[in-house]
Amino acid sequence: SISPASAQKTNLVFYGVQLEEFEYRGGDESEELLVWNGDAFIGTDELKLRWLSEAEYDTNASKFESMENRLVLQMPVSDFLDVKAGVRADTPKGRSRLYGVLGVTGLLKQWIEVDADLFVSDVGDASVRLDAEYELLLTNRITLTPSADLNVAFSDDRKMEIGSGFSSAEVGLRLSYDVYDRLLSPYVGMVWERKFGNTADFAREDGEDIEAWFIAVGVKVLF
Repeated sequence: SISPASAQKTNLVFYGVQLEEFEYRGGDESEELLVWNGDAFIGTDELKLRWLSEAEYDTNASKFESMENRLVLQMPVSDFLDVKAGVRADTPKGRSRLYGVLGVTGLLKQWIEVDADLFVSDVGDASVRLDAEYELLLTNRITLTPSADLNVAFSDDRKMEIGSGFSSAEVGLRLSYDVYDRLLSPYVGMVWERKFGNTADFAREDGEDIEAWFIAVGVKVLF
């Protein structure tokens, strides 16, 4: 049987908002981007509703290079891993696509934070993404965070300029300073982006660069 205290604890509702990345990026070809990557959640320890949003806004061209929003339900399958399922909408200017989402998120050994997703679009194209990062505490307040975002597509989606195979990667390294109890942490860093295979071919056809380096200045925020 479950005690009243245990039942009450199980039914507690939590909520929060966090911006893992909210930054300005200056590129090696004079690109200027405003980038965000964050999420909001509400729910219990057993079931959460999460909204995840990320985007790159080109301030020179005054348009979104990319914009993605996901709405998922998430529940634990172990002490360190959750499964999630829901929908994703890509809505940059001029293009749109809907996806079903199935994935896992949590901590692996050595405290590497991972987020792995399978996407199936409304026209049947499938792809997978792996996000991974590791927070290395240099001092009680200074943290070095390497990160990687890898994408693989199983078919061409010309409308979204995504080609089959290993399509793109983003690798970052950020040095942050904890101003207040990890709730506010400004940072500086570097980001490398690269498109591969058919995705790179599509970019070349459209007169776009396939590789770029950026200096990033931003802040992590937790509410």
